[in-house]
Amino acid sequence: MQRLQGDGLCFVHAGGTIHTVELRPGETLRVDTGCLVALQPSVTYDIQFVGKVKTALFGGEGLFFATLTGPGKVWLQSLPLSRMATASTRPPHGSGARREGSALDVFGGLGNLLDGR
Repeated sequence: MQRLQGDGLCFVHAGGTIHTVELRPGETLRVDTGCLVALQPSVTYDIQFVGKVKTALFGGEGLFFATLTGPGKVWLQSLPLSRMATASTRPPHGSGARREGSALDVFGGLGNLLDGR
């Protein structure tokens, strides 16, 4: 996390589509940690465990998510750098590509075995 303050322009690199969310006081948003680009200082930020081992391993979202509580603005990206790099090295969907981010990817050959390849 980097803190930016002061007057002037700032250029931030993000991937995919940038979506701005305005959180009301007490409103909570849970997102994949890699999708968070920026947040205002008034937004409370916390990292939490997904909660269930089955969800963490096979859900494709990872082990942790960010819990953001308003008030304030939050900027999210639809394609974090890690997913963009994985997607760019993977064959197109019609050619037997595996699901991104799942535990089957982590275990390599196990994913192919369970997918019938």
